[in-house]
Amino acid sequence: MNIEDFQALIDKMYSDKDRERGSAATFLWLSEEIGELASALREGTKEELSAEFADVFAWLVTLANIEDVNITDALRAKYGSGCPGCEKMVCTCNTKP
Repeated sequence: MNIEDFQALIDKMYSDKDRERGSAATFLWLSEEIGELASALREGTKEELSAEFADVFAWLVTLANIEDVNITDALRAKYGSGCPGCEKMVCTCNTKP
């Protein structure tokens, strides 16, 4: 499954509930999932870690859907031509972009 397909799947499954919940509450859910990912990174199994990465990505996609942002287009626009800082495919920046 590619990112665009996943974003459409999440939209189909959860769109009504997500839009009713709104961006602020959805962001809180995303934040909670990031905390669970942090715990899994610290002491989780490979399976738990994998599940938490999936949850974080799903909630990020949910937030993008609520805000009508196509993640594939956003990624392509920001990173498709290389590093946003130095514009090279292999970053040569001295600091993080």
